[in-house]
Amino acid sequence: MQVLKFGGSSLANAICFSKVANIIHDCQKNSSVSTVVSAPQGITNSLVALIENLDSNGDQVKTLMTNIQQHFQQILEETFTNFSAINKNSTLDEFNQLIEKLDQLVQGTKLLEHCPTSTQAQILSTGEKFSVILLKAFLNSLDLNVQTIDPVNFLTTDDKSVEPIADLDKSKSRFLQAYSSPANVSLMPGFFGVKPSGEMTTLGRNGSDYSAAILAVCIEAKSCVIWTDVNGVYNADPRLVQDAQLIKKMSYHEAMELSYFGAKVLHPKTISPLSLHQIPCYIKNTHEPSQPGTLISNESSEGDTVKAISNLSNVAMINVSGPGMKGMVGMASRVFSAISLADISVIMISQSSAEYCISFCVPGNESDAALECLNEEFKLELKNELLEPISVKRNLAVITLVGDRMQQQKGIAAKFFKALSQARVNIIAIAQDSSERSISAVIRDQRTDDAVKICHQNLFLKKPTIDAFVIGCGTVGKELIAQIQKQQQWLSDKNIALNLVAIANSKHLLLNKNGINLSGNWQNLLTESKETFSLDKLNQFVSESHLNNPVIIDCTSNEDIAMQYDAFLTNGFHVVTANKKANTASFDYYHKLRAAADLKQRRFLYETNVGAGLPVIDNLQGLLRAGDELVQFEGILSGSLSYIFGELHKGLSLSQATLKAKDLGYTEPNPAEDLSGMDVARKVLVIAREAGLQLELSDIELEPVVPQELAEITDASEFLQKLPDYDSTFQLQIEKAEKNNQVLRYIAQIENQKCRVNIQAVDSNHPLYSVADGENALALNTRYYQPRPFVIRGYGAGASVTAAGLFGDLLRTLSWDQEH
Repeated sequence: MQVLKFGGSSLANAICFSKVANIIHDCQKNSSVSTVVSAPQGITNSLVALIENLDSNGDQVKTLMTNIQQHFQQILEETFTNFSAINKNSTLDEFNQLIEKLDQLVQGTKLLEHCPTSTQAQILSTGEKFSVILLKAFLNSLDLNVQTIDPVNFLTTDDKSVEPIADLDKSKSRFLQAYSSPANVSLMPGFFGVKPSGEMTTLGRNGSDYSAAILAVCIEAKSCVIWTDVNGVYNADPRLVQDAQLIKKMSYHEAMELSYFGAKVLHPKTISPLSLHQIPCYIKNTHEPSQPGTLISNESSEGDTVKAISNLSNVAMINVSGPGMKGMVGMASRVFSAISLADISVIMISQSSAEYCISFCVPGNESDAALECLNEEFKLELKNELLEPISVKRNLAVITLVGDRMQQQKGIAAKFFKALSQARVNIIAIAQDSSERSISAVIRDQRTDDAVKICHQNLFLKKPTIDAFVIGCGTVGKELIAQIQKQQQWLSDKNIALNLVAIANSKHLLLNKNGINLSGNWQNLLTESKETFSLDKLNQFVSESHLNNPVIIDCTSNEDIAMQYDAFLTNGFHVVTANKKANTASFDYYHKLRAAADLKQRRFLYETNVGAGLPVIDNLQGLLRAGDELVQFEGILSGSLSYIFGELHKGLSLSQATLKAKDLGYTEPNPAEDLSGMDVARKVLVIAREAGLQLELSDIELEPVVPQELAEITDASEFLQKLPDYDSTFQLQIEKAEKNNQVLRYIAQIENQKCRVNIQAVDSNHPLYSVADGENALALNTRYYQPRPFVIRGYGAGASVTAAGLFGDLLRTLSWDQEH
């Protein structure tokens, strides 16, 4: 014998009823089948609304009755239209009797001006009874003889429990008396039974699932199958976690813990009788019956340490505390006795070791009642200030890890709390049972989605995620986007998820929480987007999309963007930048950025500020962390000027060399920015500040390559037009240097805590003599590295190396170390 149970979503319309009938037809070929059904989806809520409005005016009740009847009739009409084999006349006769009975109950209640609980149960069970009538008609059309089982004849509850709990022994005895030889196919409406007095009662939340479990015990079923609209139990709520994984096997204990802390597919009351009588339970999908589903039994999947993470929302925490609690015998007993007498269920308990405070969680809608009964119970203690005012924290949630084998694995709690920390979630309280089968944390309800997502990533996928926001679609920005696309397979092989969720330019903002398709027409989509870039827009997007590792990559040289970095960091973004404007703004702002990054535990990374793709900042920081100290610095810090000055000694004029460098993409869009020397000045200032010098940009002694009036031209075309006028003057410097067997180089220096940037003529003995063709070279004289300096040399011009440097910094924002 097998018990099948079908929920409301499995009986939502005529097509669903047909699917259910076919499943039953297939199952009965192998064994006898008893089926328990819920009301069609939405019906029970309508019946609850009807009861709640019975004391209102007649028109309201009439409208509700009409809506309920029309809902039923719509399903019947679909059935008669699409399934001609259904016996229409007998089905309608039974349906009309059901509606007539419902109307009699409603009218009787109106006359009495009171609705007893037994009458409420009869009204609320109308949906389940309808499902039996229609499903029986479907099964008869398949030539199956169906017996109807009435729960009133056997399913007896225990009056001693706060919630309706079945008396299994009495129910089984009564069942055997009423149904000594069940038919091969039988149907039973779920959700209701009777009290010991014989009055009809409902079984509470998931009552039909509970009915199925009770029936399985009564008929000593070989298994109980709960048919629903999902493929089984997942290791996280699939509505919150896109990559939630199906659990193939789980133990009764795991299932009860998981359902107790919020899993919607199950309820502890359902699992308990099955566990006591060792009846396996399957959770399967009505709409995909071939899927294996989840098996709940004594066995659990091998190797799984943590089975699942659940979340229970709309929770309130009650705190009872005060100096009078210390050593006061029976305080906990009084607290929970008062709560029990008020019929309030306690979800979780946490108590301080000093007995100074007892905290416990209750459903949010029961918090006011809990507070009222405790204030009454402890009114003398509160009056005499032995207790502090009893407080309630509302809008909370409980996040719980569940797994039978967690006690065999060290560090599970540490990983759990680390994940919550990475999601930037504050833990309000924690609880763990002695079996170590579950670990719970209370958090703010609004952070539930983020907490569940990050915990799932940490404990199940072990796949770190980066949510990238690229600002700037110029030469470097486009190259970075191309590299992100190109490296997707490499990232996948390294088990890293890098999603480019936003691209912005000066006029448009393109957003996609699932990642922008970089192989598609993202440039056209960006141009067509009506969104514009703003921090508020990004914050809203991050919140709504539940992104937990957002990274802004600034590929611009825009000062307005740079001056928002502190706001980005404060709002939880990592910042990766090639833009030097932030690090070379005021020294106060320089420190403000680092303070914001430290406070919010965000990364502020700017390796490309100095040497494009060369590891300058990282190496310098490494030396300083090791206790080294910068004594002197000398270097060529501009790849564009390195290339230009190299071409000068190949016979090109300054204007020709500059134009060639621009065409190759080595310079800024306006080469005046390169030839002004300001870019190099900013770079050397970054190095100086990293080394601990408190300098401003105005402190740099700067000699531009061209006269100041040329350097200040903001229009690129105008600059390139006027630059040849300076060629002859500059040619004199070139000829003078070559006459002395020297070459010109644009060199930055730090010495005696001062910075200088200028044109120097150097001979072949100078270490920067051979640096040309776009190379950067840096010589760091430190306490450890002297008289021979620490030298870093390589190409520092071009979008590809800069984008590669940004990509490297981007990977350094990974929120945790991968396990090996």
